Amino acid sequence: MASEADESDGLAEGLAHATGNAAFVLSLRERGVRDTAVLRAMERVPRERFAPPGLLAYARQDIALPLACGQTMSAPSVVAAMLGALDVRPGARVLEVGTGTGYVTALLVRLGAVHVRSVERYDGLARAARQNLGRDLNDATVEVADGLAQEAVRGETFDRILINGSLEALPPHLPAALASGGRLVAGLWTGRASRLLTLARDGAAAFARTEGVVLRLGPLTPGRALAPSRTA
Repeated sequence: MASEADESDGLAEGLAHATGNAAFVLSLRERGVRDTAVLRAMERVPRERFAPPGLLAYARQDIALPLACGQTMSAPSVVAAMLGALDVRPGARVLEVGTGTGYVTALLVRLGAVHVRSVERYDGLARAARQNLGRDLNDATVEVADGLAQEAVRGETFDRILINGSLEALPPHLPAALASGGRLVAGLWTGRASRLLTLARDGAAAFARTEGVVLRLGPLTPGRALAPSRTA
């Protein structure tokens, strides 16, 4: 049986964790994040679970974190803006391009996606994401492939498509893979900055396009990485 000291330590640790989560969400509110579902998901999915081991102290700060292979873990406010625009509904089938360490994948699951197919070009990052996701893999798959290639779609349709990075132009097969009523969200490089791009499919071939706020997003590189990558 656990001693009273062990129970006290456990309660203190739980309280500190809850307090830290509340402060994290409050900081996002102060930065203009208002989507209640997104905030709730970010409160329940600890970012430190997906952050590089040497940077855990910065996991609850609103900054991008460097990853292996020259990639980055986007700042929480950027992630929140993209997820708010994506408007994930319970039961949605989602294609995610750019898994990273799996943080956004876990948030998509928490938001109610019935399945997330996440595609990552770096084998090392994909392995780390699978490990980080743990039980959330029941509702997600992480594949190593070029997420920008037509082969990544495999003839499927999706309710939501999230591109975790910035592109100068969207490959046309990605919007075409949206189901009727579906949404695609990405960063669009304008030559000076990346802006939040949202495409909403209204019918068979009708798309409503919206360009929103400036985002600090890294560029997405096409192609699958040729050599196995390391995560450290």
